[in-house]
Amino acid sequence: MRKLLFESLIRPPLTERPPAASDAAVDQLARALDGAARKWLGRSLSIRAVDAGSCNGCELEMHALNNAFYDIERFGIRFVASPRHADVLLVTGPVAKNMREALKRTYDATPNPKWVVALGDCGRDGGCFAGSYAVVGGVSEVLPVDLHIPGCPPSPIEILKGLLALLERVNAKTAAPRG
Repeated sequence: MRKLLFESLIRPPLTERPPAASDAAVDQLARALDGAARKWLGRSLSIRAVDAGSCNGCELEMHALNNAFYDIERFGIRFVASPRHADVLLVTGPVAKNMREALKRTYDATPNPKWVVALGDCGRDGGCFAGSYAVVGGVSEVLPVDLHIPGCPPSPIEILKGLLALLERVNAKTAAPRG
């Protein structure tokens, strides 16, 4: 034990290199997302994360948005604990049969306007879990999906780009003349 302690004091820590994206790119993307949310909603964007039966790969990338590197809360984008406070339901994983009803109830509890984003390949069509006896399928089998962010898992930058695309699409729909 003593030998391990002394070796750990001498060796440098094993750490990973930071993501390749520059701070300026992340800042610019997050500011654009916050600006679009404030333009459309008049306030910041609130996200409710829902794990419908995933392997947690997408959750790790999604929660990385709150770490010190990305820190999206500084731009007003926040994750909320209740669907009653959310604008966006960010659903990960294939929908397990046991989660179908809970996902529907979460959707029903979310006030309008609300959007559903399927995160990752499993959220699109069930991914590698498709066809399993325990899986209903992708999120669109249970809820109307407004946007799909591809990847297994998608990076935090891709998640930010997807949320920005969602708000831009919503703004374009409301700006277009009806009739």
